[in-house]
Amino acid sequence: MNTILVLDNIRSVYNVGSIFRTANAVGVKKIYLCGITPTPLDKHGRRRSDFAKVALGAEDSIAWEYKEATRSTLEELQHEGFYSIAIEQDEKAVDYKSVSLEGKDKVVFVIGSEVDGISKEVLEVVDVIAEIPMQGTKESLNVTIACGIALYRILGV
Repeated sequence: MNTILVLDNIRSVYNVGSIFRTANAVGVKKIYLCGITPTPLDKHGRRRSDFAKVALGAEDSIAWEYKEATRSTLEELQHEGFYSIAIEQDEKAVDYKSVSLEGKDKVVFVIGSEVDGISKEVLEVVDVIAEIPMQGTKESLNVTIACGIALYRILGV
């Protein structure tokens, strides 16, 4: 399975580094870092020690690319035949356990900011919005945890 992640405006360098580690564990081929999402390199092109501390080298084994706009990045991937899954709470969302990749060999997961979530303009173009149900009093999970749960369950790792 050719799996890609698109990170939509995730602010925390620690969360992004952790997502790189999880992505490495499940065999993600590439990560697009969009908007304000931090990259493994600082603005001067130097390795970020805070990123590397959390990613533990995963940033060296997964291809990554910075893109300004999430929606156009996603649309390009869809044009290349990628099936897109947003991990988000939304009235149009389905239970993440019901998402099937049968017959699909290219998939892109869109992961968004904890506070604002994935932008509505991006949600308008994804193939499916998958939600992890919440049973307790909190309304959401940490973005890294949600990403890991979704990747492992949907990819069947």
